[in-house]
Amino acid sequence: MAFRLPASQLCKAAAANPASAIRPLRSLGIARNVPQQQLRWLATPTSSPPVTRNATGSKGPTAIVFLNMGGPATTDDVGDFLSRLFADGDLIPLGRLQGYLGPFISKRRTPKIIKQYAAIGGGSPIRKWSEHQCEEMCKLLDKMSPETAPHKPYVAFRYAAPLTEETYAKLLADGFGNGKGGRAVAFTQYPQYSCSTTGSSLNELWKWRQRLEGKAGPLEDGKDGTIQWSVIDRWPVHAGLVEAFAKNIEDKLAEYPEERRDKVVLLFSAHSLPMSVINRGDPYPAEVAATVYAVMQRLNFSNPYRLCWQSQVGPSAWLGPQTATSVEEYIAKGQKDLVLIPIAFTSDHIETLYELDQEVIGESGHADTVKRAESLNGNPIFIEALADLAKKHLDSGISCSAQMGLRCPGCKSDRCLESKKFFAGQTTVPEA
Repeated sequence: MAFRLPASQLCKAAAANPASAIRPLRSLGIARNVPQQQLRWLATPTSSPPVTRNATGSKGPTAIVFLNMGGPATTDDVGDFLSRLFADGDLIPLGRLQGYLGPFISKRRTPKIIKQYAAIGGGSPIRKWSEHQCEEMCKLLDKMSPETAPHKPYVAFRYAAPLTEETYAKLLADGFGNGKGGRAVAFTQYPQYSCSTTGSSLNELWKWRQRLEGKAGPLEDGKDGTIQWSVIDRWPVHAGLVEAFAKNIEDKLAEYPEERRDKVVLLFSAHSLPMSVINRGDPYPAEVAATVYAVMQRLNFSNPYRLCWQSQVGPSAWLGPQTATSVEEYIAKGQKDLVLIPIAFTSDHIETLYELDQEVIGESGHADTVKRAESLNGNPIFIEALADLAKKHLDSGISCSAQMGLRCPGCKSDRCLESKKFFAGQTTVPEA
């Protein structure tokens, strides 16, 4: 590029509104030839603003812990990330061969995945977005729920730093638990529940709670000094989530000529799961479908739509149809106006920036008519939705949803059983 905006101006504008920060660059001819996925990477804030705290409320402080899969910050971290991912039988069930096949598959896939992360800027932006979202949400919560303030933001990733055990140790170092009590909310950043995602993260949280705070649960009066946990375990049809998705879709539809706009096919894309997990009774497909339907209701069913699935790994049967195949087949039928919507992700990461942008759209041959709706990222509507969810949860007095306590019909996992019993049995009233 012949001209560059100062980095400080670009980051400031992008953090406030990624889409609006990018459009002026294109209009000035500055970023005309820069791929869309690179612009999305530039739109990721390099640091989050400091969090302003109120005085401690009568029920505070409260730790808010965002749970997510995570992603390697650099290409050097890819090997360890994949090793943890393929070792997780909740996410990728390989049976009794997990200890052998997991390391074998991760080692073989590492060189390929390194190239993919290099193509999107050298690492995943998911930590930056997660920390930004959690910090901004906690600022709102300090005002909305002063009695539980200050709300302290934490991120706990399943397969990348900060790992669950690192975050738990930080909670203890910050004065939660270890005889001091205090309340923490485990807030899943998977809006739709799956045993492979939220379930796996909660199982990991429970494991480190047992290791770091002892196997004994709270006493009947709730005053044993351990962290008092509660869980926001699913939120597939929250009005704010639906509104944020709908606005992003409307913005993308506005890029099509008016005479073609209502005929654009909306392809909602979510991470797939092995059929063995689905047939066990996992609620994920139903909850993703619920989100899709709620978004389409908000859009007044303005466009035809379908739900498809991405990121299949290995030769076993997975939930379909696959997103890439769906795009190919619609184009072959003459339907070239398509908008992809990542409906189960709360921020950009490898599945959006590489798989959808570069593989599915980039290789479609119709990048001018096959587009992707922006991810939620720093969307203020979305962050307000997170705060509303947390506020209602804090006010509710429940430890988790009734749905979370129900195991899948085919569940055989003792760890899942014990984890659910623990979180469902927690009190949400911290000790004095």
